[in-house]
Amino acid sequence: MASQYGPQDAASEAVPGTQAVARAFRVLRAVARSRAAGISLAQVTRETQLNKATAHRLLLALIAEGMIEQDRQSLRYFVGPECQVLGSIANERFGLGRATGDAVARLAHACGDSAFFSVRSDVFAVCVSRADGDFPLKTHVLMPGTRHPLGVGAGSLAMLAALDDEDIERCLNANRALLDSTYPTFAPDTLRAAVAQTRARGYSVNEGGVVAGSWGVGVAVHSPQGEVVGALSIAAVESRLPAARQVELGKQLQDEAQRLETRLREAAAVRAEPTPRKR
Repeated sequence: MASQYGPQDAASEAVPGTQAVARAFRVLRAVARSRAAGISLAQVTRETQLNKATAHRLLLALIAEGMIEQDRQSLRYFVGPECQVLGSIANERFGLGRATGDAVARLAHACGDSAFFSVRSDVFAVCVSRADGDFPLKTHVLMPGTRHPLGVGAGSLAMLAALDDEDIERCLNANRALLDSTYPTFAPDTLRAAVAQTRARGYSVNEGGVVAGSWGVGVAVHSPQGEVVGALSIAAVESRLPAARQVELGKQLQDEAQRLETRLREAAAVRAEPTPRKR
């Protein structure tokens, strides 16, 4: 079963000898979600449901590895330089980096609202990029680092709908307890109906399901191998997303997703080219 702390958290703790690793990642994700504000020890214990001694011990271990830093004055914890190193390597591996940032920026500039790119992390969607347009009234529901079960939110729903039916059921079953406790408006049957609507339209629509008045439209992005790797989405206040504009933004997102997928294929082709031998 998945928890709000990360993909298959409970399952990973069930693997013999890996409980400490799973808990360390739970702590690291809690710190990462705090972003520039940082997080206190008390907040870490509350968010991870670990006792104070265990949380502190794991924080010290992560500091020693450079994954976390502690500000000496505020005593708050922040992600460390090793996270940036690993993130840079992951960008090379998945080929998403700058291409997704460019896509999000173009969408925000064109529509005037907030645009996002989220990645799939097993049964979750994680926002990794956001850009804001020039319209003064913005929604602040989704920020880089925000994690929701697949199906919760426009981009997340677009990813869920792009999976095959068997994988969709696996995601819904894994997230069932979390959906019931934290996202009561996203019952499995509700999400199944939303998946069908998304497939029929070619884009997803979130009608204020996460936060009332905050609507969104999303389209999934596929890897060169055809796997769902992420989604582009646009969010705005409800008054900015009447039905006609949903269609308009859906088309913009589809075009941008195709453009991004082309860039991913080109990048994959370059990486696949053999390196010339030196003579």
